[in-house]
Amino acid sequence: MFDNHLVKEFQNKETPFYYYDLALLENTLQAAKKGADKHGFHVHFALKANFNDRVLKSICSVGFGADCVSGNEVLKAVEIGFDASKIVFAGVGKSDKEIIAALENDIFAFNVESIQELGVINELAKAKGKKARIALRINPNVDAQTHHYITTGLEENKFGIKIWELDGCINELKTLNNIELIGIHFHVGSQITDLNVFKSLCIKINEINTWFEERGYYLKVLNVGGGLGVDYHNPDGNSIPDFEAYFNVFDQFLERKNDQEVHFELGRALVAQCGSLISKVLYVKTGLKKNFLILDAGMTELMRPALYQAYHQIERLEIKDSQTEESATANYDIVGPICESTDCFAKEVVLPETSRNDLVAIRTAGAYGEVMASRYNLREEIRYVYSDEILVK
Repeated sequence: MFDNHLVKEFQNKETPFYYYDLALLENTLQAAKKGADKHGFHVHFALKANFNDRVLKSICSVGFGADCVSGNEVLKAVEIGFDASKIVFAGVGKSDKEIIAALENDIFAFNVESIQELGVINELAKAKGKKARIALRINPNVDAQTHHYITTGLEENKFGIKIWELDGCINELKTLNNIELIGIHFHVGSQITDLNVFKSLCIKINEINTWFEERGYYLKVLNVGGGLGVDYHNPDGNSIPDFEAYFNVFDQFLERKNDQEVHFELGRALVAQCGSLISKVLYVKTGLKKNFLILDAGMTELMRPALYQAYHQIERLEIKDSQTEESATANYDIVGPICESTDCFAKEVVLPETSRNDLVAIRTAGAYGEVMASRYNLREEIRYVYSDEILVK
């Protein structure tokens, strides 16, 4: 991915920074759009994965909607140009201020996560003279077979309405005049690579969809969430997820009644591979048992490894020519400058022998990278570079 020209350009820029390959992003978006359009599916991008302006504008330009989990994400989506009729707002703890902002912008739907939230939205909509469209986010108790920190669809998780609460929801909805139930919503977790998980989800959705139909509720929308994973270990070999296989699972196993719409909320799968964190080696510490590469990027720039031991492929960037010989290798723990022992990107990484001022790339960082950046230790604001800003040879 990083040719000599690109590495030379990186050497002239202040590190650390996020590098966004906009061409790869476009190819990924087109692959997802083609796979979804084949079945008439609707895609919303999960802004929590990446809210970089240039990235969002690319996503908006292909016609996708926005999946938001805060009031500011709703406002950001509107500012970027996402059609309000394609914006959905989820979140287990929506504040009154956030709900009012979404109502004022006439978004497509709220994904409601508790019975109490139904009443709150109803009262706020009534005060605004509006009728809020909602989908019930139902916790289907489906195991996503992923890291427990990013599993959301089990009964032990805080998200969604439990199946045994649905009778109470129906009874509550009958008393609320400023709410329109348009659908049901599900999201079982993130970084899911076993498509059988989505098959299990479809089976559960079919049961719940029928449950509503038997009670006289004919829903317009089945929102199946997102969660499709990416290949962190082979970012060049598998740079674009198999969207066709993913969407085919839902086409094959999800039973749509009365021309129901199927909506998706994809985040990581659309943006992860287009982003890399580029960093410089500040120091090399050689010990008796361990060697350390100390980078100028840390957990303040990429939180995922410290937060849930996430893996990212790490590469040393160098200028290569046809005469370049393979250099000796060494094992390194790759760490950042932050005053925390958890500020570690990876342990025992085999790299060519590396020196001060060498550049490294931390791959597949386009999702949950920049958005989680912080100013801890009074760090500088994160910088970013786009592929179309690099001078052409």
